[in-house]
Amino acid sequence: MGREGGGWMERLGKLWRGRTMTFGVPLLLYLVGGSFGLREFAQIRYDVHKLHGKVDPALKEKLKQNTVTLESEYEKLEKSDLDNWENIRGPRLWEDSRTVQKQRREAVRLKTATQESD
Repeated sequence: MGREGGGWMERLGKLWRGRTMTFGVPLLLYLVGGSFGLREFAQIRYDVHKLHGKVDPALKEKLKQNTVTLESEYEKLEKSDLDNWENIRGPRLWEDSRTVQKQRREAVRLKTATQESD
């Protein structure tokens, strides 16, 4: 009887020090724990989405009153003159915007003065 008890403890000790306890059990704990953790984080995500999905009734009414359609925007574009435009370059990162604006005004002034003299 004493011998059998010692064998049982010895086998338990070997199992405890073996590869199963060193690698297998922690892997299973990570898998199961990760599954539960992932479920909780996903639930938080869906709860937040549900809260932000609700729209204020006043805002809903305001959105209903807004009657912008594709046709109305197209009519605005038809009225505008898209053939006569000029490309205006903005200042570079290293340039001073006031200097560039001053040069631009000077160029426009010279251009209009040349056209008037012709």
